[in-house]
Amino acid sequence: MPLKPPKGFIDESDPKVAQIGHPAPPWLVNYADLMTEIACFFIILYALSTSLNKQVQQAVENVQKMVNSKQISGGVEVDREGLKITINEEGHVSFFKSGEADTTPAMDAMIAKLVPTLKKLAVDHDIIVEGHTDNRKISNQYFDSNWELSTARATAVVRLLKNKYGLPPNHLGALGYGQYRPIASNQTPQGRAENRRVVFWVKNLSPSEQKTNSPLKSVGAKISGVRKPNSLIPVKKASSPDIKGL
Repeated sequence: MPLKPPKGFIDESDPKVAQIGHPAPPWLVNYADLMTEIACFFIILYALSTSLNKQVQQAVENVQKMVNSKQISGGVEVDREGLKITINEEGHVSFFKSGEADTTPAMDAMIAKLVPTLKKLAVDHDIIVEGHTDNRKISNQYFDSNWELSTARATAVVRLLKNKYGLPPNHLGALGYGQYRPIASNQTPQGRAENRRVVFWVKNLSPSEQKTNSPLKSVGAKISGVRKPNSLIPVKKASSPDIKGL
């Protein structure tokens, strides 16, 4: 004898309920497809939110012009995490001395070209500097592995951005990935040079940060500070003149 379904539940005999071991009803396939398409739609919207940001779009154009004109060696891309500006060593140019974390004049000159763009972005966005190395092993008195080396190099770039170029430190951070995220083969000198790179990751604004930085909110804040026309200002009552002697 089938059990009576609890209050609010659908009976097992209902045609909309799939029995155990039987295929799901046809409508469920279309429903699942619809839910998948809606999820993909919102993921695409989230990914496009950065590219639709005028500030980020302008930064992409500026950096791409410098790459095309050979002012810097690297590239620029926008993904779901934000804007990523990559600079890598090219030819005989070295950003750091081998096994060290101090920046070279060539690195300083490269960063100086990006500073105007990074300064504008750092007003609202967090900028994470990523350090990457090739796969040549290192072990000296300063660093035990490429992890420590890449992190120290990223920190050196962050310190340069703060101390020399005045970027806000509360919007800066450093990460080191060592040799574990290569973009080229480490079997050739050219490939190793491409892997020895620095990435400036301009993070997307979170929904709460977007509301905080919304121009409408700042306008509302200004309006809220204006005194209402009908508000009364208390005035000290003037004392009446003494007329006893008149």
